Amino acid sequence: MKRGIASRRVLLADGTVADTVVTVEDGTITAIGAEKSGDVWDAGEAWVLPGVIDLHGDAFERQIMPRPGVHFAMDLALQDTDAQLLSNGITTAYHGVTYSWEPGLRGRESTLELKAAIEAARPRLGCDTRFHLRHETHNLAAEAEVLGWLADGTVDLLAFNDHSHVSLKEIEQNGKSTATYVGRTGLSHDQFMDLLRDVCSRQPDVPASIERLSKAAIELGVALASHDDYEPDTRTWFHGLGCRIAEFPMNTPTAETAVALGDPVICGAPNILRGGSHLGTRGLTAATEVRDGRCTILVSDYYYPALAQAPFRLVRDGDCDFPTAWGLISTNPAKAAGLDDRGTIETGKRADIVVVAETPGAPAKTLATLVAGRDTYRTAA
Repeated sequence: MKRGIASRRVLLADGTVADTVVTVEDGTITAIGAEKSGDVWDAGEAWVLPGVIDLHGDAFERQIMPRPGVHFAMDLALQDTDAQLLSNGITTAYHGVTYSWEPGLRGRESTLELKAAIEAARPRLGCDTRFHLRHETHNLAAEAEVLGWLADGTVDLLAFNDHSHVSLKEIEQNGKSTATYVGRTGLSHDQFMDLLRDVCSRQPDVPASIERLSKAAIELGVALASHDDYEPDTRTWFHGLGCRIAEFPMNTPTAETAVALGDPVICGAPNILRGGSHLGTRGLTAATEVRDGRCTILVSDYYYPALAQAPFRLVRDGDCDFPTAWGLISTNPAKAAGLDDRGTIETGKRADIVVVAETPGAPAKTLATLVAGRDTYRTAA
């Protein structure tokens, strides 16, 4: 089926904004600049933009467990998540699934169940939904299993996480409550602390495990990220392993090191809307990172609606121009993940397109979302 979308504000691949028609046929953008005739939707002043690509989102956990200890079926949770993604212009989503040494929501049983649920649900989901494995590096028992998943092609993005030592320090030295961990794992306080101390004792064996996993991922063409790097040396080490995406660096020197190495740097879109990190002064201010050229990709993190809103906020606050801002959630993540078929509006690209109305004094509103040329979301407006 051949059809067109006309708008006075189409963001093209070269960063220009044009009054033009985008023609879509068989899931692909086949022309830009055709006449307004036949089956053409005139979107007027609404933006016509490349679909949003979310490399890191874990808000689906809230659909699975909306309250501590309260679980819902994963197929229902994924269906609800899909609706949220599409209504916020997200056409490609990497579900960040944490495979931890913890039992419960982030343990092996839940990871296997969620991985299988994503694979089973894909044919009926509107968003191109992918598996972002957030591997807790001290979960050494899982290494062989993760290597198998890499080999069979079921991991689309592999991120290395280490929350063990940070968690132990926050609890023992800074008095952080274990309530979240207890609610998520089902363990008592004492049981969780015993497990955490045991996990931290595994540190000597962790670097070699990361090296083996990195080597396998690179050989299989799977993009790699390191999460919450605290030190420039850590980012340099991961870069040397071929792990080129810096996901949420914890301070400016580490982010600067990533940029100097040519690595994409991820920050959270909720940080943009809230005016700072949910970690307070311990986290970076994403708008500053964007303005100073250190942040090159935004992700939804824990709140899907933030992602398509963040570019408009950045422009409104004078942090960057609109093509640069939208590139943070489309072109740049596509390049980082090796998605050469999407991320821009240009002839020959996959027709992942979002139409967004910008209204002064109100949140931007997604009017329509196309995934591979299919209408997956459209409002009456």
